[in-house]
Amino acid sequence: MPVYQLVDELIFPPTERAEPCGLLALGGDLSPRRLLLAYSLGIFPWYNDGEPILWWAPEPRCVLDPAALRYSRSLRRSLRGHDFRVTFNQAFAAVMRACATMPRTVGPGTWITADMEQAYLRLHAMGYAHSVESWLGDELVGGLYGVGLGRCFFGESMFRFRSGASRVALVALCRRLVEVGVGLFDCQQPSPHLLALGARNIPRREFMARLRALEVRPSTSPRPMPALV
Repeated sequence: MPVYQLVDELIFPPTERAEPCGLLALGGDLSPRRLLLAYSLGIFPWYNDGEPILWWAPEPRCVLDPAALRYSRSLRRSLRGHDFRVTFNQAFAAVMRACATMPRTVGPGTWITADMEQAYLRLHAMGYAHSVESWLGDELVGGLYGVGLGRCFFGESMFRFRSGASRVALVALCRRLVEVGVGLFDCQQPSPHLLALGARNIPRREFMARLRALEVRPSTSPRPMPALV
């Protein structure tokens, strides 16, 4: 399969034309309209500094049903008696910066470039990108961020500076997603941590069908996810 070079026109190749690794296209920009179109098509950017923008549509796709979060023994321990205070959309820029500075488990550096930070800050200002924060007193110690369209949340990255802080944020987010009627948490790629929480891999075709069923339609200005607060 060829990897497609994007042009100025806001268009992506069909996701079924992605490489076996999930790479679909390169180039383009991180404008809000292109990013929103990408997410509405089940595509996301992921690249390193010094590389062209790379766009991905993995097969299979890792997803989590917010209502089916699995409360393992270790997760229950994290939730019992913790001192974390959880907020929504109170420190989006700080959450992104923390995610960018967390050491990667594979490879050097970070994929959250300065351009990526600015792009998602714009989406946050437009009401499409959301953050969840875990605090100890006034110290931000964990959290995550992602993009919300229709009744889906597309998770991007998470961090923790204190044990259990990101888990508590994730649980709070899943509970809030259920409350506002969001039926799918896109995890993009599997990890042992996510799979232990109940995430599972599904075929790309099923993932795309679920997006449409949950009111995510291909658009440069799709319907935003219900507000978290």
